[in-house]
Amino acid sequence: MISPNDERRLGAVAAGVEADIDAAVGAARAAFDAGDGWPNWPADKRAAAMESLADALDRRSKQLAQAVSAQNGMPIAIAGRLEAVFPSVLLRYYAQLGAEQSDTERPGLLGGSTTITRTPVGVAAAIVPWNFPQVLSAFKYAPGLAAGCTFVIKPAPETVFDAGLFAEAVAESDIPPGVINVVPGGSRTGAYLVSHPGVDKVAFTGSTHVGRQIARTCGELLRPVTLELGGKSAAIILDDADLDLGVVGEKLFAATLLNNGQTCFIGTRILAPRSRYTEVVDTVTALAASLTVGDSLDPATQIGPLVSARQRDRVESAIAAATPRGVRLTTGGTRPPGRDTGWFVAPTVFADVDNDDVIAREEIFGPVLTIIGYDDDDDAVRIANANAYGLGGSVWTTDPDRGLAVARRVRSGTVGVNHYLPDPTAPFGGVKASGLGRELGPEGLAAYQEIKSIYRG
Repeated sequence: MISPNDERRLGAVAAGVEADIDAAVGAARAAFDAGDGWPNWPADKRAAAMESLADALDRRSKQLAQAVSAQNGMPIAIAGRLEAVFPSVLLRYYAQLGAEQSDTERPGLLGGSTTITRTPVGVAAAIVPWNFPQVLSAFKYAPGLAAGCTFVIKPAPETVFDAGLFAEAVAESDIPPGVINVVPGGSRTGAYLVSHPGVDKVAFTGSTHVGRQIARTCGELLRPVTLELGGKSAAIILDDADLDLGVVGEKLFAATLLNNGQTCFIGTRILAPRSRYTEVVDTVTALAASLTVGDSLDPATQIGPLVSARQRDRVESAIAAATPRGVRLTTGGTRPPGRDTGWFVAPTVFADVDNDDVIAREEIFGPVLTIIGYDDDDDAVRIANANAYGLGGSVWTTDPDRGLAVARRVRSGTVGVNHYLPDPTAPFGGVKASGLGRELGPEGLAAYQEIKSIYRG
């Protein structure tokens, strides 16, 4: 493991092999199938165990934030608010939601009635990315545990130290042995886990390319799968929007550049009305240029390094390919001054971009924004929807009703009005190339359940 801040060696963790996946799936299978196993615990007892895991994670919150920040370059200020907090929030939310569920009785049209039950789907394989490793793990195991599922979690190779801390928290909690298993490994380990005969469901967050491969495997096996994939979301700034950075700056930053741009849902395509185009360009450029770039573990840092040299090279290649094509670079486009080591890219803004340009179509996963002009609300919606992805998005306006009306027309799994932040109670996921299924909310719990109808005369 190499530090993205200074390229020094942080340490190493042994990578799991197929035998480790076999052992982990076997443990999860045994914990699920036993007569007194996890799915057969009373819901309130499962909830109490989940609460104990939340407590154990809370005791490690600072360590978890530091581990994530040191590995993937996430600014520690962000890691402290999200990676250190969100997992325990989700555990407590789903512990309560699961405990409140009960069977449903429905009168039949043909006489009698039907009892509708919800049972856990079984052993779940959770394959987690490096950008929000603890949060996106919790998206999967929190509802799954509440449903009564057991888990094998494969963290990304780039973020394994925090996964070790999580495993320690599991061992310390009242979650019984075998219910949660963590196996680090690379793509071959993940592929083996996805196809393992002992797995009943797969949940994956990552690239669309890998998601398609997982979908093919699960389709052949008729195995349920939840896929949260890539994004190239639009931030639509309407002609009545407040562009005072003192008012909207923090929210606009979170919606467009969160975690160094290494966030699947952020609005990297900024759509600007032609009547205020210059003003929007100046505002976005000023925002990007004002951000503090530095060591991810420095509390003052707003933009840290990218996760790896490979990712920095990818972002720099996208910037280099865009520059000669007639677009206008308004800030950034280079490595920050004084950052000779570490995988840094200065926040970058391109204006005069066409929605068909490669830089506006493809996910870059770095601090790079494109600004695209539009004529009216209909044109803005058309441009927003003219993209292969559909995960996030936002609308910026001083008229909430108008913002809601535009948001309804954007073809995306989620849209924010005057901000963007997924909420635990609301379903999160994408359409088109951004994935299948939903996480969070009651819908996230339902994804780990099978529905059975019992007809009664």
